[in-house]
Amino acid sequence: MSTHPVVADRALDRALDRAVDPAPAAAPPARRLAVVPPPASPSSTVQSVSPGVPAQPAGPAPSRARTAPAPGEEPLLPVVGGEEQVPLVTGGTARYANLDVAASAPALCWVADHVERVLPLYASVHRGAGYASQVSTAVLEGARDVVGGFVGARADDVVVWTRSTTDALAVLAGCVPDGGSVLVLDLEHHANLLPWRTQGHRGVTSRVVEAAPTLEGTLAVLADALAAEPTALLAVTGASNVTGEELPLRRVADLAHAAGARLAVDAAQLAPHRAVDVARDGVDWVALSGHKLYAPFGAGALVGRRDWLDDGTPYLAGGGAVAEVGVDDVRWAAAPARHEGGTPNVLGVAALAAACDALQALAGGALEAHERALRERLVDGLAGVPGVRVHRALEGAPSAIGVVTFTVDGVAPGLVAAVLSAEHGIGVRDGRFCAHPLLERLGLREGAVRASVGVGSRAEDVDRLVAALRALVSDGPGWEYALVEGRWAPVDDPRPWPEWGDPTARAAAARPCGG
Repeated sequence: MSTHPVVADRALDRALDRAVDPAPAAAPPARRLAVVPPPASPSSTVQSVSPGVPAQPAGPAPSRARTAPAPGEEPLLPVVGGEEQVPLVTGGTARYANLDVAASAPALCWVADHVERVLPLYASVHRGAGYASQVSTAVLEGARDVVGGFVGARADDVVVWTRSTTDALAVLAGCVPDGGSVLVLDLEHHANLLPWRTQGHRGVTSRVVEAAPTLEGTLAVLADALAAEPTALLAVTGASNVTGEELPLRRVADLAHAAGARLAVDAAQLAPHRAVDVARDGVDWVALSGHKLYAPFGAGALVGRRDWLDDGTPYLAGGGAVAEVGVDDVRWAAAPARHEGGTPNVLGVAALAAACDALQALAGGALEAHERALRERLVDGLAGVPGVRVHRALEGAPSAIGVVTFTVDGVAPGLVAAVLSAEHGIGVRDGRFCAHPLLERLGLREGAVRASVGVGSRAEDVDRLVAALRALVSDGPGWEYALVEGRWAPVDDPRPWPEWGDPTARAAAARPCGG
């Protein structure tokens, strides 16, 4: 077992209660769900790192005079692999600086522990008479309250389990009324561009409008497009996966509703970094991914209004999605079961609920302050490196999450990323980030580099990145690199690789999203 504390998240506690008393609660989901540590063992003490942060095992209690670190100086929450050492081509090792959190966030330590806690009672859900099956069913169903509460769901909203944000938006795409029109901006990740295009056989159409260079101009563009023709659904990103810039969701919802449209929000990037409240902001549906939310165990969710989901095309035909099946006919179940055919990912759902609980337990404003400090430190540091340019899409956006995209004059983005990894132990993302239309508009057809921070990031990570870029610009790479299968890689790479994760043994593969 890990030495990190198990999060006794309310999903499992409620699950055990429901296994005995299955009566549904009449009240809507709680907005704040406590994350509590396990009882201290005789061999360890427990201390609180900061108000609202789950307690951790520790040695002797520190002096009360100890000054709390400034926002961003230390990790806000412990993550699996946060102290992992990785080899460098130049010899030796370095602590891995994971600045690729926007792609997939590492697991919170207590999320990993919670999965380990649930695993002994893992079983197939629904209709099982066995103790483990009843507990697993209750975990799955109780987690709907947790995730619904995390996004501020209304009492009559439904939570559908999916694999990811992409999967969630594909579920919703099959529920747009026949003949409806979907409107999106060119700022979107492909997950919010492509699903709507697959529904042409039902007469559903999609329109992509180009965002203006400013926030106010973009809102005006949306208003004009909504007025130009009837629209069933407006689908927008909550925060850009390329620039981190946020949209004011309340204002966007008001625009949509005034035109008779509904609003869906791709919250893959927003939910891990900002409080989401669909009831407050008037959002009709929100989609999110566990792997962005420090729960990389293969689960996601679509949360929102029931009517379209009850009437829509069942997402995956099969067991669990039906009420009755005959030889020649079928009567589909209502949502959420209607879209959850097959055996669900119980452990992924448990992980997602635990992550939501942990993030909600943070002291008010702690997450925003942590990320703001790191983002400002990163942007200011990059501004001081000659030839490095930070890219934006919406001047005047109210705020931005911890995602920063930049380029280095005269150096291919892929080479920048390879140097940072091989010589400095820093992980970033390069390419076009599955947002080709936006990169095209920004003049970045060849891609860019993206650095992203999260709860496990610290100021030292940012400082190492800036110092590494400064060295690259002034001195060039410290190793020889070559393009291998479309990716920059060190020539005669001396780094050892685990045999279960050796990249040199992989078959040639196309780069997802073309970069």
